[in-house]
Amino acid sequence: MTAALDDSMRSSISNWISKRLEQGHAPESIIESMANDGFDKNAAMTAVHALLRGEMPGASPYEYDPGTISPDRVVHAHDRTVHVLMRVERPQIVLFDNVLSADECDHIIDMSASRLQRSATIDPATGLFEEAETRTSESLTLGISENPVIDKVERRISALINCPVENGEGLQVVRYRTGGQYMRHFDFYSPTDPGSIAHVSGGGQRTATLIIYLNDVEDGGETFFPDPDISFSPRKGQAVYFRYFNKRGQLDPATIHAGLPVLAGDKWIMNKWMRRYPIPR
Repeated sequence: MTAALDDSMRSSISNWISKRLEQGHAPESIIESMANDGFDKNAAMTAVHALLRGEMPGASPYEYDPGTISPDRVVHAHDRTVHVLMRVERPQIVLFDNVLSADECDHIIDMSASRLQRSATIDPATGLFEEAETRTSESLTLGISENPVIDKVERRISALINCPVENGEGLQVVRYRTGGQYMRHFDFYSPTDPGSIAHVSGGGQRTATLIIYLNDVEDGGETFFPDPDISFSPRKGQAVYFRYFNKRGQLDPATIHAGLPVLAGDKWIMNKWMRRYPIPR
């Protein structure tokens, strides 16, 4: 199909692609289906990949729309009552208290300590994982609901941020030793990086992050957002949520953030990244 498409047709095609992604169809099968219906295969591939990756930050001003977090000060999240300590409107940040109990934090640290490996970042050109000086930590990714404690935590997080368990990546446990840090970065996959395609093909773009603090840090290790100039000190059981993908598919450049250097002791956190669509398992 080589004729130019008007805005209405583009919107209709985007909605059709999005619907099938939500239903769990693989991007490759959607592209093939479009090609069989007469679309140019390269154009179909471009349309599907563009929808998966989202709009490049800065292409147009990011529009803040209502997120999925309850506006209440107290949230009943599956099996636990969680209190909202702070909200930031731009970017959309929420600080929660009492997300995990002290025993749950200790259990997750104990079950993870012997399984950690050097943390990696993603090469923007190839999409391959590589060690980098910008991230000095050890980590592991837990299996979805790999044991009863993790299953309970997964369901609690899903209820807390009002996002299906199926749309979440496995929980990532991270340990920063003294001096460890993660320099300024985005959690979403850059729409301009060729290496992003491999990571958004299963589940689409990341939409939000929840960082859960598993211990109190003796000194340093704050989560810092330079745009609003705000930082959060690690407190055992608390969590910071931030959203960077709106209903238009835009990505919020104000969510650039850093894990500041740990000045004394160790810092243990657990990351939960949510996707736009269900992740194939």
